[in-house]
Amino acid sequence: MSLSSFARPRPELIDKKATPETKALVRNLHKLAKKHILFGHQHATEYGHGWVGEPNRSDVKSVVGSHPAVIGVDFSGLSGRPPQVIEKNKEQLRRQIIDTYNRGGVTTVAWHFSNPVTPQTGFYWNDSITAPAVRHLIPGGSHHAEYKSILRTVASLAGSVTGADGKLAPMLFRPYHELDGGWFWWGKPHCTREEFTSLWRFTVSYLRDSLQVHNFVYVFSPDCLYKTEAEYLDRYPGDEWVDMVGVDNYADFGRNGRYNLAAGLAKLKIVSDYARKAGKLAAFTETGLESIPDTTWWTSALLKTLTAEKMQLAYVLVWRNDSRSPTHYYAPYPGQGSATDFTRFYQHPFTVFETDLPRLYRRKKWLIF
Repeated sequence: MSLSSFARPRPELIDKKATPETKALVRNLHKLAKKHILFGHQHATEYGHGWVGEPNRSDVKSVVGSHPAVIGVDFSGLSGRPPQVIEKNKEQLRRQIIDTYNRGGVTTVAWHFSNPVTPQTGFYWNDSITAPAVRHLIPGGSHHAEYKSILRTVASLAGSVTGADGKLAPMLFRPYHELDGGWFWWGKPHCTREEFTSLWRFTVSYLRDSLQVHNFVYVFSPDCLYKTEAEYLDRYPGDEWVDMVGVDNYADFGRNGRYNLAAGLAKLKIVSDYARKAGKLAAFTETGLESIPDTTWWTSALLKTLTAEKMQLAYVLVWRNDSRSPTHYYAPYPGQGSATDFTRFYQHPFTVFETDLPRLYRRKKWLIF
């Protein structure tokens, strides 16, 4: 059966008590994805190439005059630190999320979660000292109570991001990303399929049903280590536990000088096709080319891939611009070699930046531009 045979259902949130703004966001992303894609950048308004913490600044805005439509933040600072540091991190996150919402943009949340069992190892896996943790966080595990406490911290932040309109800002919550790799402690070599899906389902149910968090859209995003839909879904927790499906893929888009755009496209198409069948949103949740040495990468690699095969992806996000490193950046800054091509990418009618956005958090009808 061809995909055209499927009447794509409108995505329905797995949280039946989701806020009206969260429901409107999902509905409007679904509409936009039919003809456009939102551009995102991790930590875009927190810091950039050579600067930190300047109001209403982003490297993307400095180049094209608009912030990205999607701003990435990280919940990494909400655990494994002294209470006063966690509170400071919560306040910084709250300000970023509210500011993005007030401007009409979208917040997506990564979670580089420090291992609660061996916190000294952080979020990466270290063969010599990191302990398997997933089995200990799920119900019945030795650190389950601690995990519930961490989730209560997450919930307290989620319940405090009130915009200028008095409404809670929705967030695309993307925990346990790149789960098919081995570099994070929640990765495939370090837990069974059953342990991982149990962790995911408990996380969603505890936040949604016990802690009454109703402004999250739950995003499942493995790395690009699959070639078939079955491999992609190997650790998928089930349609009733996921709102959006995505993929992180740096490897096929020029990392270490190796391009395999055909493979990257095939993997994105698997994600888009599955979303279409299952009534989910789809996204290109992480990508990028560090230092962007290819000055036409934006149009010749990224845009070329995104516009192929009639895929429907809600957004594409590139990784952060470190404030101190001269080489660790994934979006251009003024004078960077790819800035001219990035401007062409920005001007293309397919791409959507913050100043292009309709009112995403309202359900009233609007025209696609």
